[in-house]
Amino acid sequence: MPATAEELTGTLKKIKETGRITLGFRDASVPFSFLDTDQKPIGYAMDICHAIVDTVKEKLGMPGLEVRLNGVTSATRIPLIANGTIDLECGSTTNTAERHNQVAFANTDFLTATRYVSKRSAGLHTIEDLKGKTVVSTSGTINLRQINEANTARKLGLTILPAVDHAEAFLMVQTGRAVAFVMDDVLLAALVAASRDPSDFEISTEALSHPEPYGIMLRKDDLAFKAVANAATAKLYTSPEGRALYDRWFTQPIRPRNINLNLPMSDALQRAYSHPSDSFDPSAY
Repeated sequence: MPATAEELTGTLKKIKETGRITLGFRDASVPFSFLDTDQKPIGYAMDICHAIVDTVKEKLGMPGLEVRLNGVTSATRIPLIANGTIDLECGSTTNTAERHNQVAFANTDFLTATRYVSKRSAGLHTIEDLKGKTVVSTSGTINLRQINEANTARKLGLTILPAVDHAEAFLMVQTGRAVAFVMDDVLLAALVAASRDPSDFEISTEALSHPEPYGIMLRKDDLAFKAVANAATAKLYTSPEGRALYDRWFTQPIRPRNINLNLPMSDALQRAYSHPSDSFDPSAY
């Protein structure tokens, strides 16, 4: 039976009382969350969020639940979750121990590592190759912190520039304002695939991090809503529909430009799909 308002707490109670749920989306995090030609948010993470919404509708007995969409950036996504503006953040956010002080995460939906993209003509492959150069990363990301830490630890002498979003950061590499853009490797692959000539760019062989988990972000200490999100994602990932969803966004052409990331599911992510977990520990995968 659907839950009554008296039985509910936290986000579920808020949704029941207001009749709506709000999803936070990114406008340029291909293929996770981005705008199509009609300025509608689509992507892998958006599809996962809609699967969670379907479970919320069933849980609350609200088939006509209103779904609102609210744009977020790397800098605003955590505050907007924390203050209740959005209920789910549907993007490419890394699940870390540090972030658990402010927010929570649903089951892992992707595993990535921090690398950098540069022009192939620059001949850059390792972190040491960046010595003395100007690099960019996106504000509010783990990646920006990681390159700052590597700069200090390795005495690289870098000039590190912050960008508002991934598109601006990649443009800075394209126009020569920075030699490299430091970011999650899957997001770099998407930017390269969508560029005018993907062969002009390459992604570093050396990573600045171990494989790190992405997850749909939600409010901290809301165990009932987290249980719904985890149940929905576990059901999706362990079903044939989960693998089909992954292939749709990572191994097949993506509209509107029909780019293809050609990124088959890794062995680690296959394990994460088979045994869903919301752990932030890379060794769990």
